[in-house]
Amino acid sequence: MASSLPISIRADQQPERLDQCRRCALWEAATQAVPGSGPHRAPLMVIGEQPGDQEDLQGKPFVGPAGALLDSALAEAGVDRKQVYVTNAVKHFKWEPRGKRRLHKTPAQREVDACHYWIERELAEHDPTVVVALGATALKSVLQKSTVKLQASMGDAIEHDGRLVIATFHPSYALRAPDAGTRERVYRAIVEAFRHAHRLIEKHSK
Repeated sequence: MASSLPISIRADQQPERLDQCRRCALWEAATQAVPGSGPHRAPLMVIGEQPGDQEDLQGKPFVGPAGALLDSALAEAGVDRKQVYVTNAVKHFKWEPRGKRRLHKTPAQREVDACHYWIERELAEHDPTVVVALGATALKSVLQKSTVKLQASMGDAIEHDGRLVIATFHPSYALRAPDAGTRERVYRAIVEAFRHAHRLIEKHSK
């Protein structure tokens, strides 16, 4: 990982393209920026934390193990992923070396804040009715509130900026939970969050 940056980092920059973004320093160690994926108009937007190792290499969101679990949860909830816009609160993979592996490292709040520029653009462009925030980082980004707690926010939909926000666990938590009971509980919570979102969208469309 390089120790110095060739250009200045400014969180007030307003780049037109994601690959031009230098609003924080995460771009330097990442393979590429990972944009969101999905239809132009999507009633449901799903926001995760950041790209993982596979997402960083492929340039697409949720294509690794967490993505497979996400697909399973969406399908069980009766939601077609092709109709969902999927993205991340932070667009570059933040990692630390562990032997030959690159291990996920949680983004700092300043990095989440810098990348909210892109979340605002995605919300404006895709105009979702419901946003499902996967994990605490995504929830803090969507609500623009660094003190919000994930589990305290789960259950009821939160009204924010004319949209409904549903908080649930990130699929990666279900994958790394230490016991089968916790993994099943977390997975069920994710499925129920998508069912809740689906019901709200159907109600809104009537």
